[in-house]
Amino acid sequence: MKPFVITLASLALALTVSLLPHSQQPKAQAAESVETGPSGLPLPRFVSLSAAKVNVRVGPSRSYKIKWTFNKRGLPVEIVREYGNWRRVRDVDGEDGWIHRSLLSGKRTALVAPWGGDDNVPLMSAPAVSAATVAYLEPFVLADVERCDGAWCAISGRNWRGLVPQKSLWGVYPTETVN
Repeated sequence: MKPFVITLASLALALTVSLLPHSQQPKAQAAESVETGPSGLPLPRFVSLSAAKVNVRVGPSRSYKIKWTFNKRGLPVEIVREYGNWRRVRDVDGEDGWIHRSLLSGKRTALVAPWGGDDNVPLMSAPAVSAATVAYLEPFVLADVERCDGAWCAISGRNWRGLVPQKSLWGVYPTETVN
């Protein structure tokens, strides 16, 4: 059976963030020593958006000006700071701003190779480069992260599932384990 290509159009993903085009490799890496925020959770850490429309503000309060708006539920963001019920997040482009914690979810998602240009990422049937390719994922495909072992991640979307090298994703740290 010939592998198929999963496209943004076929998945109906319109990543409409009203800022810069997504073209840079992630800037943040997991810290050697784990810092925790006031919530007791590690900083930095990845989470996802729990709402279809999320305003990102210049400061940690509704009284601050809206910097931009995310328009896609499930997009991964990186929490880099906490202040009360507000989280300072960084997006795939390295832009940051404040989001109320009620608009964030612990569900792990990732973007496939947002820095990869036009190169598709093979979705494998097993965690090995020699495994059968079951599909090709275009850059910016949004995936649910099922688990990562520090080298490979099992990911899925609507009507597809497989494994990719962990370094191919923005939404998990390079050697992080996710269960």
